[in-house]
Amino acid sequence: MALEKRDYDAIIVGSGPNGLAAAILMQQQGLSVLVLEAKDTIGGGLRTKELTLPGFKHDVCSAVHPLAAASPYFKTMPLAQYGLEYIYPEIDAAHPLEHHNSAVLCRDINLTAQHLGADEEAYIKLMTSVTKNWPLIDADVLGPLHIPQHPLALAAFGLDAMKPATMLAKQFKTRQTKALLAGMAAHSMQPLTNTATSAITLVLMAAGHLQGWPVPKGGSQSIADALAGYFVSIGGKIETNTYVTSLEQLPSAHAVLFDVTPKQLLEIAGHKFSSIYKWQLERYRYGMGVFKMDFALSEAIPFIPEACRKAGTVHIGNTLNEIRDAEQQTWTGKHPDKPFVLLAQQSLFDTTRAPEGKHTAWAYCHVPNGSTKNMSEAIEKQIERYAPGFKDTILAKHTLNTAEMQEYNPNYIGGDINGGVIDLGQLFTRPALRMSPYKTSEKGLYICSASTPPGGGVHGMCGYNAAKRALKDIFNINVKL
Repeated sequence: MALEKRDYDAIIVGSGPNGLAAAILMQQQGLSVLVLEAKDTIGGGLRTKELTLPGFKHDVCSAVHPLAAASPYFKTMPLAQYGLEYIYPEIDAAHPLEHHNSAVLCRDINLTAQHLGADEEAYIKLMTSVTKNWPLIDADVLGPLHIPQHPLALAAFGLDAMKPATMLAKQFKTRQTKALLAGMAAHSMQPLTNTATSAITLVLMAAGHLQGWPVPKGGSQSIADALAGYFVSIGGKIETNTYVTSLEQLPSAHAVLFDVTPKQLLEIAGHKFSSIYKWQLERYRYGMGVFKMDFALSEAIPFIPEACRKAGTVHIGNTLNEIRDAEQQTWTGKHPDKPFVLLAQQSLFDTTRAPEGKHTAWAYCHVPNGSTKNMSEAIEKQIERYAPGFKDTILAKHTLNTAEMQEYNPNYIGGDINGGVIDLGQLFTRPALRMSPYKTSEKGLYICSASTPPGGGVHGMCGYNAAKRALKDIFNINVKL
């Protein structure tokens, strides 16, 4: 039966990577799709601005993009034709240790393993297995809970992925390997003793070995601009400066997909939902927040370890035990003196980011959700541990606490950039326990944000999976990668 005429076939609320991915998939099927964005520019976490001094381009949120380069859906699009160019650092990630050699993540598994001493063979065995199986399981890992296409390959991955990162680390001997794993696991923004924290570790390392950890030339905004450019080229429409707070604001459509978290979804459409679905959304848990810093520098960061001077990303936290303790303290509402710091130095590889001879640096640490404590001194001290003289290179700096992060992007509730805790309790059931996590209890309304599987990260798979569900439910269109 033909659907009655509406203003649009589908409306997407929010233009982050998931919203744009959802919009593109639906537009590719010949539907009429409208994207509505609250801010004056598109992108969500994909925005680049001059936050410090003229000529210094800083990524406001996301900066380095292993998951974007590895995304099964993004790889199907001609994004290079719309200005997206990835730049690959010589070393994807470096992890300095006091009085020890740095651990590194390189594209080459063997080269990475050579820095791990007695763990060389064990690391090669682990990551060769993961990277060999990854092309078979990537869409399954980056999707909702379902019957996998390659169950044996997924089971092999799951044996290690479901372990706490601290348990996975026990398979290795050296401080370098244990620290490397801990730095990767800390991206999960939860205690490293939690079940399945090894999953993000293995995914990030596999992405590094298979695709690398690239930075987009010109800034993260270029990813959003390329996605939007492609979307518009196939007939899509985007409207900015439209902050949706009520369903009544929207034109008529057969499907509305929300690139928002449960908190905003309840505010916009809660009156339409069943009592049990509302109850589940109200119980949804948000995790640790971030305190973010951007630096304009007179020169490159003077890291002592040579590997750090060649790396796009530097994990600053020393040993596994130190990182484990810092993340645990943050999880329990404290502010560690030596927080784990994620640092990116894009201008080493992308000359468009700063005036000639100058550099930028991007860094954040985890803080309790909703914290407004200024962590500038703690972050700078952590960098200075491995780069004496760093503070002397600072020309200007810009900070964002959790409240300011949420103001910048309403999806960052309390500064949580992952759209909610990604622990075992919310890994597959985010944001609610349903046959499909993307469907709300109201026909035609869907959620497509990082608050759905597979969670945070610039990969667009939450949007892709939500749009795939809506296409099947409403338009009787079946798609697959």
